Order: sequence, then C-alpha cells, then structure tokens
Amino acid sequence: MTTRARLEGLGQRLKTYLLSADDGTLMRHVFQALLATAVVFILIDWNELSAANRDLSGFDPPETIPVLPPALTDGEPQNAPSELTADPQTLKQAIRFELQPGGILSAQGSIEPGAAGRFATEIEARGEYVKTVLLNSPGGAVGDALAISKLIRDKKLGTKVASGALCASSCPIIMAGGVIREAEQGAVIGVHQIFNGSKEKLSAEQAMSEAQRTTADVSRHLEQMGIKSGVWLHALETPPDRLYYLTAEEMKDFALVTDGVGAVAKAR
Repeated sequence: MTTRARLEGLGQRLKTYLLSADDGTLMRHVFQALLATAVVFILIDWNELSAANRDLSGFDPPETIPVLPPALTDGEPQNAPSELTADPQTLKQAIRFELQPGGILSAQGSIEPGAAGRFATEIEARGEYVKTVLLNSPGGAVGDALAISKLIRDKKLGTKVASGALCASSCPIIMAGGVIREAEQGAVIGVHQIFNGSKEKLSAEQAMSEAQRTTADVSRHLEQMGIKSGVWLHALETPPDRLYYLTAEEMKDFALVTDGVGAVAKAR
C-alpha cells in the first residue's frame, strides 16, 4: 500500500472520529496520536518520494513548494483559487522584512533556518511602529515559522495576506499568530504535509521521535492560537509537492481569519 493510500485511509478514519467524538482532553490526545502516526508514514517512506525523482532538499523547502501553483498543482487536489501577482524570484529568496507606512511590516520570501532570529531583531528595533505583519511567503522551516508566530502573538500584532500574495506550507503557521488575521479577496493560502527534507536518512526511531515532536508542536500551537483542526487535517492529507488551497469559507470555518474586535479581546 502506498503512503498516499495509507494517509487517505487514515484521514477518512480521523474525520469520522472527529465528527462523532465530543470535545475534550481525550479527543485532543487521540487526534495528536493519529497525526503523529501519519507523519511517521511520510518520513519512513522518504525513499518513495526519492524514487519519484523529486528534489526535496533542505527543510520543508521552498524548492518543493509550487511558487506558481498551477505549475505543480493543476487539478491536484484543486486549482489555485486566484492568480498570484507575487514575483517568483522574490519568493524563492530568504525572507526579508521591510517596514512600510501605516505600521505594516512586510515579510516576503522563504522562511529559511534563522529567519526567526532575524525577525526578532527587526521587532526589537522597530516593534513600536509595527501593527501588522504582511505575509507573502511559500513557507520553509517549521521551527522558525512557529517561533515567528509566537512572537507575533506575544506582541499582539496582526497578520495579513494581500490579494495576489501567497502564504503556503509553513506560512499559515505564522499567520495563525496574529490577534487579527486577514486574507484579502484574491489571497492564495495553501497547506501541505510537513516532512524531513534534509539529505540525512532517518532511522525508524528518529522518524518516530521527530514526527511526534513536530506534530505536538504544530497542533498545540494552532490550538492555542484558536485555529480549528481542519487546517491541519488538510495539510496532513496533501502530499508535499502539492498544495491544498483554502477557500474563503474554509478560512472562516477554521478560524484562520478573524472578525477583528473579538479576536483582540480574546488575545488579551
């Protein structure tokens, strides 16, 4: 049985469970355990991806993320909902932070290892002027995305994806940190599986440990940020060379976008 087939089966079982179970601690624990198992399948079957001749180097790497979605994701699982106006070359470069008028801090490019440290330095230097982080990124290092997201929440900043901009892969993790989260009409927001893209081969024990840690970190953070599990489920079901594009309705249903005033009150 292929990895995709196993994940599809797991996804269906997980959805059935979530629809029938009550909220509470038990649900969260079982949910995280099932997610960890699924990520293990992804990591252990790394050779299956290599056999398909995919160049998955780096870390949840920008090279594998479809910067121009139709090039790799046309019809699988869906077409991009809007046309990207973002410059592909800009998105492939290391993320850059630039202060703009109106308290906007632009964050454009790939989230490379170390990006969180550079973001923290930028906030320390100009944080008093920053109100909203404007995202345009194909994703990248998950650990750095989590750290940036947490700092955004600590500073009670908003996050926004403009029309024609891309926020994919680990970028929605950053978006989740905003006390107010906005996606303009025409913004392209997509998720897919998180995986180990390094050159190093992982043993089954290492894969299990990494899967459990990453699953716990991401699922706990999204829960703390008020994001519903549907976002993570769609990421889990979508192979790393594809994107699941979130519709405007799904963003609202999963609380990836907020209603503004209520979100600020909750974050205080």
